[in-house]
Amino acid sequence: MTEDELIRGCLQEDASCQKEIFNRFAGRMLGVCNRYARNSADAEDILQDAFIKVFSKLCQFKFEGSFEGWIRRIVVNTALKKYALRRYEKEVVGYEIKDRDESSLEPSAYAHLTEKDLLVLINNLPDGYRLIFNLYVIEGYQHDEIANLLGIQSGTSRSQLVKARNMLQKQIIQLQKIAV
Repeated sequence: MTEDELIRGCLQEDASCQKEIFNRFAGRMLGVCNRYARNSADAEDILQDAFIKVFSKLCQFKFEGSFEGWIRRIVVNTALKKYALRRYEKEVVGYEIKDRDESSLEPSAYAHLTEKDLLVLINNLPDGYRLIFNLYVIEGYQHDEIANLLGIQSGTSRSQLVKARNMLQKQIIQLQKIAV
């Protein structure tokens, strides 16, 4: 069945079409959930909640643009809502922001890291840093959009991104020292 046929089947509440849509997209969307969640159980909860929303809001899909992109947006928004009660400005008290030239980090410091290693480092970030890092760097949202989604100022989004990058650099340098 084509994607359009599956969507139309879901609109008619055909369980086999719903199952097929889930099977086609759940794996990729779980990857998105894992970037926002603290652990795999949270990621699975986000995925389940997101697909409930996908099926309940399917009548709003206009068959314009990417269906996968539409699903991804629901998944990201569901993940954000899970962490919406946290205040991002107050995380990691006492962490200093130092202006750092990004080129000061030697390429060899991160060249040996795998995608899995980087995901672990990103998941070690405090929730606010991690969410903003994912939204800006991975999902491609702009600071104004992030501010709207999270109910914060765009300047807060910018500063959280700087803090997240600095914290990641610090973690990478620590890993390099351990490896030597």
